[in-house]
Amino acid sequence: MASLVDVRRANERFHTRAGWLDSRHSFSFSHHWDPKNTHFGLLLVSNDDVVAPGTGFETHPHRDMEIITWVLDGGLVHQDSEGHNGVIYPGLAQRMSAGTGILHSEKNDSWTLTGEPAHQNPVHFIQMWVIPDEAGIKPGYEQLDINDELALGGWTTLASGMPQHAHQRAIGIRQRHAALHVARIRPDETLQTVTAPFAHLFVARGGAELEGAGALATGDTVRITGAEGRRITAGPDGAEVLMWEMNAAIPVS
Repeated sequence: MASLVDVRRANERFHTRAGWLDSRHSFSFSHHWDPKNTHFGLLLVSNDDVVAPGTGFETHPHRDMEIITWVLDGGLVHQDSEGHNGVIYPGLAQRMSAGTGILHSEKNDSWTLTGEPAHQNPVHFIQMWVIPDEAGIKPGYEQLDINDELALGGWTTLASGMPQHAHQRAIGIRQRHAALHVARIRPDETLQTVTAPFAHLFVARGGAELEGAGALATGDTVRITGAEGRRITAGPDGAEVLMWEMNAAIPVS
């Protein structure tokens, strides 16, 4: 079966703008609703968030969801009802399994020992949700600094539940049909994308050329059904790309 390639441009995403938050959504989210754009493969949410200093998401609940957070700029303070807390920074992969239920907050409000704000600039991060392959699990949390792996070049597996990645240095997710890879592609460097039933590419920064899809800019996404490996070449400024590899899809009721 031939691959189906669906390019979605950055300015086509749903847009939420509040005084403290600028967020763009790749799929239906919150009050934004399009029955034809609810998910792709197992990926239910892919939000591109910018949070102003001293603000953030107050404590709120989640249930039965695998939530991956990837920071591009700044630091995001995480706290949850299971006792986990810390600052997520660029190159630190974070996963929260909501399971039977968890409360958490995410803020741009950490402070130095002298009482001065540590983050006086916005924090920019991507948050992605995939459904777990088992409901009602115990809530969990995991984080891992992968900056050394990213510096080596090529694709780095950021998070995975696939058995073939069990021995790789990556955070685990409770979804055996999904994996998330990231690459900081050097200027004019070419990499190969995955071969999988579903592949979702997001250009987090920079620009690139994808074989069969053309030029991609910051914020553009590509949804490939029946994905075969394709060449992706970074532009003169390089690119940071997030790539979901998925072997199943959310059943359509």
